[in-house]
Amino acid sequence: MATPLMGQMMDVPLLISSLLVHAEKYHGDAEIVSRTVEGASADNGTTINKGIHRYTYRDAAARARQLANALTRLGLGDGERAATLAWNGYRHFEAYYAISGMGSVVHTINPRLHPEQIAWIANHAEDRVLFFDLTFAPIVDGIAAHCPNVKAWIAMTDRAHMPAMKNVQPLCYEDLLAAESDAYDWPSFDEKAAACLCYTSGTTGNPKGVLYSHRSTLLHAYAAALPDGLSLSGCEVVLPVVPMFHVNAWTLPYVCAMVGAKIVFPGAALDGTSVCELFETERVTFSAGVPTVWLAVLQHLQKTGHKPTTLKRMLVGGSACPPALMQAFERDYGITLVHGWGMTEMSPLGTVGNLKQKHLSLPESEQFAVRLKQGRPPYGVDLKIVDPEGRELPRDGQTSGDLLVRGPWIIDRYFKADDSPLVDGWFPTGDVATLDADGYMQITDRSKDVIKSGGEWISSIDLENIAMAHPAVAMAAVIGIAHPKWDERPLLVVVKKPDAEVAREELLKHYEGKIAKWWTPDDVAFTDALPLGATGKVQKNKLREQFRDYTLPTA
Repeated sequence: MATPLMGQMMDVPLLISSLLVHAEKYHGDAEIVSRTVEGASADNGTTINKGIHRYTYRDAAARARQLANALTRLGLGDGERAATLAWNGYRHFEAYYAISGMGSVVHTINPRLHPEQIAWIANHAEDRVLFFDLTFAPIVDGIAAHCPNVKAWIAMTDRAHMPAMKNVQPLCYEDLLAAESDAYDWPSFDEKAAACLCYTSGTTGNPKGVLYSHRSTLLHAYAAALPDGLSLSGCEVVLPVVPMFHVNAWTLPYVCAMVGAKIVFPGAALDGTSVCELFETERVTFSAGVPTVWLAVLQHLQKTGHKPTTLKRMLVGGSACPPALMQAFERDYGITLVHGWGMTEMSPLGTVGNLKQKHLSLPESEQFAVRLKQGRPPYGVDLKIVDPEGRELPRDGQTSGDLLVRGPWIIDRYFKADDSPLVDGWFPTGDVATLDADGYMQITDRSKDVIKSGGEWISSIDLENIAMAHPAVAMAAVIGIAHPKWDERPLLVVVKKPDAEVAREELLKHYEGKIAKWWTPDDVAFTDALPLGATGKVQKNKLREQFRDYTLPTA
């Protein structure tokens, strides 16, 4: 093949720091508003009123440079990981940009996990620095002795609110920044360098790390900003309810800086009343979160009779949105819920439920049927469905198959893993879905046995292993049972040992202290035998069929 004629354009690397540089230069006066963990106080000369902190992209950029100087002084090196245990707030935003911008890797950890899992993740990532909000000081105190790689624990607060801790002598975030200049030149390096690390619990066993590059993160943000993505611009006011520790808040901290949108961070108060208050006071136009959050918002609106005046669109992801929830928001409040689907392994954007021009002339009921699907992929994501032998299946909207994906912001291999999960260059999602001719995807089942509760994954194997450790249990299986609020909740199905007796309450108490409390099964069902396949494995498809009409006590 002949040598191709090369283009003659600038070779400017796609780096996360460039987003903040752009935001400072061209959207410097756009606001970043945060509800603080501390509540009302004075903080570094900026305004905090009733627990609300507000400043601009220009301010955030200067403070991110100060933080980069502080981390350099602490010895954080290129490619080394700095972890966060934090809510959505302005300091977390600064850490996002300072850590990645200086060439290190920001590692967001889900604080809802059990402390033992948090420690395992921090050790696997070899975190050198760990930032934490005041809420999570007890977690840090409990895991510090088990995380020898962490050389600096940084409390994300000011001197007046520093926590008293037994096992850690934390550094004060504001003291670190106050000691540094805001003069810092963001380094230039290979755009394929690692930028962010997120662990997924959507697997059995220990969580797996997904290591994003600067290039993949910026391409992902470009796609998310497009009209066929999340359709964001400098005219929007964005409130990400989805946590910054949940796949980088679905890329919103990056997209908002890219387009100059005002961003509103809700802090730790994610109840319907608190979220609706911010919707009104900050004139929010777009928000993003899981269905359980929007259910709480709907219940608040129905109880109070209030109607949001500026909110127009909400992205719903993490699990399928109940049709009644979408209908209630649109019918009663004029707010459009847009389906989105993705995975940690996909950065996470995979599909968005936007209509095409040809759908606009359809009756509303037919438009709604299209929007109930998980959506179609933006440029950058390719989808296909295959049969068990790997043969591609037709895109007819009816045939179901295993869903595979590929693209420039989709995982090639897990962090520290020797083998790639890809099959002929495609990532198997573990979902079973249909595709139609326009690429609209609808998930019909999951090949994994994990349980999706409120947008978070629960490992059935972990719950089974704990149950099996009980002396009265011969066999145990955990399956997801439909729940009106949480989408799914775990049901523990138990075969008792001969002549053994154990009550439901005793088995549920057996989980205390071993897992995150919200992982605990909602109920226990006793049975004489579990359905087994030829290899001795429990056939969970048959078990799910057996308990298809089971009603949980919490439902």
